[in-house]
Amino acid sequence: MLKKILRGVLWALGTLMLLSACGYGYWQGFGLDERPKPNTAARAADLDLMKNAVAVKRGRILAVVSSTPRIGGTNKKAGYELTELSRAYYTFRANGYEVDIASPRGGVPPVDEDDMGEADFAFLNDAGAQDKVANSIPLAKVDSAAYAAVYFVGGKGAMFDFADNPDIDRIVRDVYRRGVVGAVCHGPAALLNVKLDNGKPLIAGKRMTAFSNAEELFLMENAHDLFGFLVEDRASAAGARFVAGPQVLDNTVVDGRLVTGQNPWSTWSVAEAMITALGHAPVARRATAEEVNVHLLATYYRSGLAAARAERDRMAQPDRQLVLMHAIVAGMQWRLVDAFNLQRLARRQSL
Repeated sequence: MLKKILRGVLWALGTLMLLSACGYGYWQGFGLDERPKPNTAARAADLDLMKNAVAVKRGRILAVVSSTPRIGGTNKKAGYELTELSRAYYTFRANGYEVDIASPRGGVPPVDEDDMGEADFAFLNDAGAQDKVANSIPLAKVDSAAYAAVYFVGGKGAMFDFADNPDIDRIVRDVYRRGVVGAVCHGPAALLNVKLDNGKPLIAGKRMTAFSNAEELFLMENAHDLFGFLVEDRASAAGARFVAGPQVLDNTVVDGRLVTGQNPWSTWSVAEAMITALGHAPVARRATAEEVNVHLLATYYRSGLAAARAERDRMAQPDRQLVLMHAIVAGMQWRLVDAFNLQRLARRQSL
């Protein structure tokens, strides 16, 4: 998603204050060429959370991905987001849970590979994980009694085959009686129409989140026409207490045994919150550079530029690309103070 946003907004540099000082020396000040490159040959054993994996077997978790390859009648890619599967997959595995992968149609589901990090390449290089993906279980054949939790992976395809899916309704109802239900980004579309045994909507009165209207409409102004609905709108109409955080920042909401995350940057925290909801302390894990910078941005939006700069100066190797992207987005939205402050935060030295 980060690459998509950057490709879509770079043209705005010509009309924003960022361009006024965007000579070669100024651009070099962002140090984007210093950004650490992910290890494309990474293996599961290389991941620090797998090195800390618990030995005990605690049960099984079902991860559900979309089977829809395209958005409606367009050529726009849908499918599921690889990062939202791979990072949760290893979090669950490290914490003692075997993971099965299912999709509405079964077989090989369509994937959107973007913003890849070490865990994502490890997943692609993991023969066992890839076999599960290539042979995803059709939802109609899923025995929900076998799972302690179910996790709905995001991706635009979820908008077409998660909502109003009778097999998803069956699985969620059964798992929620005794276990944990989680979803991230567009994945909460799976929860919109699920009704409990008493006929009440699962999400009625629950605190939850998902890809917000603001995020959706920023990326696609005609999203409502393409999808037919927006998750935030439908969730609110069903009585959910929707919690929308800042755009493109981690926001995970826990309400009892329901765990939801707002966007791809929430994947790690959703998976770990699900482990906590299952009654276990998640294994230790070193935060990724992306997570560190998401936290830096959260500090800026919460406490201002001075606090964020102080935090940045304590960071060993800040990854400035995400911060710069937020500056560009702020400029496109005419939040010019944020645009100026965030480009200052993205530079090596403060201006």
